[in-house]
Amino acid sequence: MRSLLDRSPIDGFVLSILLAVVVAAVVPADGGFADVMDWVVTLLIALLFFLYGARLHPREALNGLTHWRLHLTILSFTFIAFPIIGVALKPLLEPVIGEHLALGMLYLTLVPSTVQSSIAFTSIARGNVAGAIVSASASNLLGVVLTPLLVVFVMGSGAGVQITGSSVTKILLEILVPFIVGQLARPLISGFMARYAAPTKYVDRSSIVVVVYVAFSEGVVSGMWSMVSAWDVVIVCVVSTVFVLAMLWVTGWVPRRLGFDRADTIAIQFCGTKKSLATGLPLASVMFAGGTVGFIVLPLMVFHQIQLIVCSILAGRYERQAIAAEAA
Repeated sequence: MRSLLDRSPIDGFVLSILLAVVVAAVVPADGGFADVMDWVVTLLIALLFFLYGARLHPREALNGLTHWRLHLTILSFTFIAFPIIGVALKPLLEPVIGEHLALGMLYLTLVPSTVQSSIAFTSIARGNVAGAIVSASASNLLGVVLTPLLVVFVMGSGAGVQITGSSVTKILLEILVPFIVGQLARPLISGFMARYAAPTKYVDRSSIVVVVYVAFSEGVVSGMWSMVSAWDVVIVCVVSTVFVLAMLWVTGWVPRRLGFDRADTIAIQFCGTKKSLATGLPLASVMFAGGTVGFIVLPLMVFHQIQLIVCSILAGRYERQAIAAEAA
């Protein structure tokens, strides 16, 4: 089971993202080059969501839906509990890390769950893998619509949100339409997607790296790093760690009180506490004004890495418990 996570290119992906941040700090996209990169990002985001649509078999969103209590619980943590906590934390964090990073912490609570790592950790921990597949996929599918709605409702125009008629059209054309086209094209290209599964994963990861580069370039050009100190980043790391640990405890305690078994509780923990960098970054680049994108995505990037580290430790602990129980 552990090899499922070992085969993932997550380490290289993380290093690529960090390298993109460094390159943006040294050689930011500016002037005419920035205009070209904006178009590149638009095309890459469309490609990214096309691939998401092409990969997700409609049957995966239907199989197991009868276990509605599991999926409703996971989605409630993702799109209700997290945003409520984010709203409560913002006024507490703003005096400490500033308005922009506090908004970034709020934004990370509004994005959907991850797919790959949620399923991988659930599998390692001997949890309900089928339930994790359905819930994580549904979370990402719903997040394309719910995250922009939550951003408008919770963050409002004062956060640099660009939800106007033109931006709604942009969201539709860059995200929803490519996803739908991918779903429609799936019967025609499923064989190709299966044969070249590994290369297409590198395509979507490369897209995220470019999005990070452009987002942080805009932040550098706007003077973001002159307004963010090392102490601010440390506080974001500490708050994110506490946040992950607290949510893992809550998503473990509540399901047991609701009568879920061990396998379902594990799926709820690993799906209900994750926040997707792969979905959150492209959405942020569409919804937020250029100068604020770097601030908005920085907490999400930190939270994402911390959740992977903490959840890998917890998954390994659950796996050892399951092996010990089988041997007893």
